[in-house]
Amino acid sequence: MLLENEIIRLRAVEPEDLERLYAWENNPQLWVVGNTRNPYSHFQLKQYILNSDKDIYENKQLRLMMVCLKTGETIGTVDLFDFDIHHSRVALGLFVDIAFQGNGYAKAALLLVEDYVFNFLKINQLYCQIAENNTASRHIFEKEGYETNGVLKNWIKTPDGFENIIVFQRFK
Repeated sequence: MLLENEIIRLRAVEPEDLERLYAWENNPQLWVVGNTRNPYSHFQLKQYILNSDKDIYENKQLRLMMVCLKTGETIGTVDLFDFDIHHSRVALGLFVDIAFQGNGYAKAALLLVEDYVFNFLKINQLYCQIAENNTASRHIFEKEGYETNGVLKNWIKTPDGFENIIVFQRFK
């Protein structure tokens, strides 16, 4: 299978994911790193799932669910967004539920996504923006050879003030 390794499988969003997505998307503690400002309804998420049948070329984004092969549990998401075919780049967001962090799932997902983006989609650049204080995520991207190519000063507003964002890039 294209999007599977010995640790995880990345799969399309299914209707059965509704409650898990509802919990993750409506967790205000996670809103800080994203652009969410208000909760999502079950109806909105059902519509999102129903419309997720379009491909990345049409939607300019793709969400994949991260599944632990050992337990079969859905443990997180991978988001490819801001897909720009002309400039051959796509942004990446990785999320692993706090209950499953520290087990290598994010790294396993990153390796699968890189293979998908670079070898299947034939895209030249994968990039992400990580909060400066998110040392665990930064470590993963640094260890996997991503280049640090900028700091966006005071980019996100947190309950403690403003925080910098570090831009990471990897090229095919």
